[in-house]
Amino acid sequence: MKSSIFFGLLVISIAANAQNTPPVNFTAEQDHQNMMQQLGIKTLRPGPSGDPTAPNHANYDEALANPYPNLPDALTLKNGKKVTTPEVWWKQRRPEIVEDMEREVYGRIPANVPKVTWTIKVTDIERVGFYPVIAKQLIGHVDNTACPFINVNIDMTLVLPANAKGPVPVLIMFGRSALPAPAQPSPAELEKINDAVKELIIKDHPELKDIFQKYPAYQPIAEQSPFGPGGFPVIKGDPPTAMQLIANGWGYVLIDPASIQAYNAEGLTKGIIGLVNKGQPRKPEDWGALRAWSWGAARALDYLETEPAVDAKHVGIEGVSRYGKAALVTLAFEQRFYMGLIGSSGEGGAKLHRRNFGEAVESLTGGEYYWMAGNFMKYGASDAVFGSKTANDLSVDAHELIALCAPRLTFISYGLPAQGDAQWLDQQGSYMATVAAGAVFKLLDAKDIGVSNDYKTEKMPPVNTGLLDGELAWRQHDSGHTDAPNVKYFITWADKFMK
Repeated sequence: MKSSIFFGLLVISIAANAQNTPPVNFTAEQDHQNMMQQLGIKTLRPGPSGDPTAPNHANYDEALANPYPNLPDALTLKNGKKVTTPEVWWKQRRPEIVEDMEREVYGRIPANVPKVTWTIKVTDIERVGFYPVIAKQLIGHVDNTACPFINVNIDMTLVLPANAKGPVPVLIMFGRSALPAPAQPSPAELEKINDAVKELIIKDHPELKDIFQKYPAYQPIAEQSPFGPGGFPVIKGDPPTAMQLIANGWGYVLIDPASIQAYNAEGLTKGIIGLVNKGQPRKPEDWGALRAWSWGAARALDYLETEPAVDAKHVGIEGVSRYGKAALVTLAFEQRFYMGLIGSSGEGGAKLHRRNFGEAVESLTGGEYYWMAGNFMKYGASDAVFGSKTANDLSVDAHELIALCAPRLTFISYGLPAQGDAQWLDQQGSYMATVAAGAVFKLLDAKDIGVSNDYKTEKMPPVNTGLLDGELAWRQHDSGHTDAPNVKYFITWADKFMK
């Protein structure tokens, strides 16, 4: 009896000490080295340089771009049998790909991630352009009882058209959480505020009384228009994305990735990854920032499912660059999402790992390793206990990440290198991945981009030519590192499927 009581007290003591252990504060270099040691890696190949004059400059010669020309077949099981029915895809092949993607590329979301409780901070009647909206700022507090040293509060803004006659589709976008146009006091109310402000200023600074008397019409707080200077929106070209969404009867969410997980390796023992690990460094299969951001987007969807004004069956995810990677990862793994607009995502997103063009696997085993699972570093190793590995040793590639989205709406968007959507992103390699993924869409009775699935021979269509007839879509616009020029095409395309 006494021994069992002692053991129980010991367990409680260990748990209490775990709660009171401060997070490890590694530098990025220390954390990177820690993961190398866990994996038994002595040396990593350096990633390609974006400087064309550097000795290890990135390759942009298409003749050298495919050192590993054969991709893993998304429709062949590990036992060598072909996948010929949707049932085999869902029950056997898809779980195989998910397992490899989680273990080797993006990491696993732990089973014990704490609960998120959403609180509405502000509800406001505002305008997006000419359109009245209801805007809510929300905070998603993650239960940190198990590790009080680490706080995670997800910042999110939900904006819905005020005059909608029923639930509306919503696009979740990675970005800073902010109200579109906070409502302002009426002129009469603003006059009262300014009178009070002047009185307080003169009380503390009597020498300013003469200035206020000299300029009697001056107001410390100027009246603000939701439309900017002149009282009307000044729009050149397409309206902003938010305005297009609201004008078409959609809502949108802005969710701040940094409030979920930091943009840097130093933050890996903090944020949601650090909270689950109680402030300790990652293990090789633990999730990286891309998967953490996708987890946060899924928690936003949890909230949207409680909102009567939201059509939670038609919620999408959007992002550009690193957030394009995160958006694609979200759509691939979180099957409740109906659609995605994947902007300029590059390596770790829609770009094939096996391509030697611009950004490479080694780019994400070096500086940006924290985006990925620790295990991903193995594929940049030149000297390790397991020898060396390259991208060709990966059992999966980007076409299978896109395939995990099937048959849901998946729009792959890129811009033009000459306008700033750098060659580094490998538009052609991403197109090849999209082409190869199409076979899975077809198997699941969905349409792909309408070309053959021969990724070795298909070439990108001309700029501004949309391949938008199927649930899988491609369009390269003639602007830079943004998906804004494709938003109007995305909305029209998605509306067609949502009817």
